Amino acid sequence: MIKYQFELVITLGREPQESGLAVQDQQTNLPIYRRIKDYILHEIQLGHWREGDVIPTEAALSKQFEVSRMTVNRALRELTSEQILNRIQGSGTYVAQQKYQATLVKVKSIADEIRARGHVHRSELHCLERCKANELMTKQFELRCSQMLFHSVIVHFENDVPIQVEDRWVNAEVAPDYILQDFSAITPNEYLMVAAPLQGADYSIEACIAPKAIAEMLGIELKEPCLVLKRKTRSIGGIASVATMWHPGHRYQFAGSFS
Repeated sequence: MIKYQFELVITLGREPQESGLAVQDQQTNLPIYRRIKDYILHEIQLGHWREGDVIPTEAALSKQFEVSRMTVNRALRELTSEQILNRIQGSGTYVAQQKYQATLVKVKSIADEIRARGHVHRSELHCLERCKANELMTKQFELRCSQMLFHSVIVHFENDVPIQVEDRWVNAEVAPDYILQDFSAITPNEYLMVAAPLQGADYSIEACIAPKAIAEMLGIELKEPCLVLKRKTRSIGGIASVATMWHPGHRYQFAGSFS
């Protein structure tokens, strides 16, 4: 039986330097725009510039580093594209809300993974409902009080073989149209990546014996182990979704590399 691979990507945080001078001394062979980028990152890491703080203007940085504004502009543009800075025309350049630096399973649609292998994806919707968050979900979503959530259970197939049961809860305030989607035509991941762009995630992977309902959906024996990925995603300053994804242990494996 072929085992399907799920990509694992590890991201490593930057080590803080001892001082701004040390940063520049160690980087004399780097292009000047890179030194400007590292200087800005260093100031943020030290807490001199915090989320929402305005940083020096292009003119001020150009004077400080004795370079053209074009060089400074390149550094700021790259930090903006990396979501470190937020540039507001006519207002200034601000420190953006920082990404969570953690070990992440790369968040991508299972349909895309299957198609990339040249196989056929289809799904079966077993549940799509609106319900009030219970005590557990209120804690999972870090809510102050119970509110409405969406809940879906979907089985994903590869060449008509069930390889994943996706049990997902979604914050109705973050993705209000989730309940209206046709999940035979689009996966929850594909919809949420547009409706609630990813800002960070927490995850865990463990081996578990599938409960009866999950075993029946996956077409496996009751005592057969599964690989279970639990993932909480963040968007728009809050928890967007909490998902538990069950994979038959004899059909699936997690693999990847460090970068």
